Amino acid sequence: MDIVLSGIRPTGHLHLGNYFGALKNFVKIQDTHKCFFFIADLHSLTTHPHPEDFHNSVKTILCEYLAAGLSPEKSALYIQSDVPEISELFVLLNMLAYKGEMERTAAFKDKVRKNPENVNTGLLTYPVLMASDILIHRAKYVPVGKDQEQHLEIARLLARRFNNMYGCEVFPEPQAFNFGSDLLKVPGLDGSGKMGKSEGNGIYLYEDDKSITKKVMRAVTDSGPTEPDSPKPEVIENLFTLMRLVSEPSTIQYFEDKWNDCSIRYGDLKKQLAADICATVAPIRERIDAIAADEKYLGEVVALGRDKARESAAATLALAREAVGFRKF
Repeated sequence: MDIVLSGIRPTGHLHLGNYFGALKNFVKIQDTHKCFFFIADLHSLTTHPHPEDFHNSVKTILCEYLAAGLSPEKSALYIQSDVPEISELFVLLNMLAYKGEMERTAAFKDKVRKNPENVNTGLLTYPVLMASDILIHRAKYVPVGKDQEQHLEIARLLARRFNNMYGCEVFPEPQAFNFGSDLLKVPGLDGSGKMGKSEGNGIYLYEDDKSITKKVMRAVTDSGPTEPDSPKPEVIENLFTLMRLVSEPSTIQYFEDKWNDCSIRYGDLKKQLAADICATVAPIRERIDAIAADEKYLGEVVALGRDKARESAAATLALAREAVGFRKF
């Protein structure tokens, strides 16, 4: 069974873009692939989070992953720092990565430009740690966004370099996982593109109805259609895209008809969209609260995920150590 791996940094709540764009697909492929889903807490150390915030952020993502439908029984759902084999492989791969290569990555150059006062070596070698995350399970597929494609290419580069240097085939070259027509680009509310944390245009899985409604009512619109059956501008199409995710077909058709005969009232559309988003988020939010309150269950989930991940990681690391030349006396 092919291995699929995906990780997320614990830097805040998951939003509707995460949920509809990836998580719902992850829930589906748990039955058809061997899946490893992890919380990348080591990666988040590049920003030096406060220890208490750090732990709470990990718990937040864990609870939201579970509430969204990821199954600790079907998949390996684990915390990155619970698998020390990742860090050891990171050391081995670092010996094969070169300073110039890391400095040329787009993500590193972007971080240097935005945070010149915090250019730590963790940022420089970030792609190597990401490669270790992937290669430690010899994953075949990795779902990545456009901004992460270069990092996946570095994972392939390091896999080839390791295999060639040591004359072995320890690591397969991972490929991007394509959900095809199931992959959705969930737009933000500001008319500027996809929903994201850094853009500040998202609606979160753990957000109250009042806040959701306020955000939706402030969504960018235009002056309205002037000709029947005219194409929608992007900012309006974005609202219809969100509605297609959360509303009933009859509701969507009603507002399509209103658009096409030029009688649409954006206030009515936004009120309906807000109500439907609240109805979608409310049961997820309730599940998050229930899961977060059950510390015993969370402990069991983390332990199960750790054991699954370490079993896989230990087998890979043993091969890598043997290839490098580590021997027992």
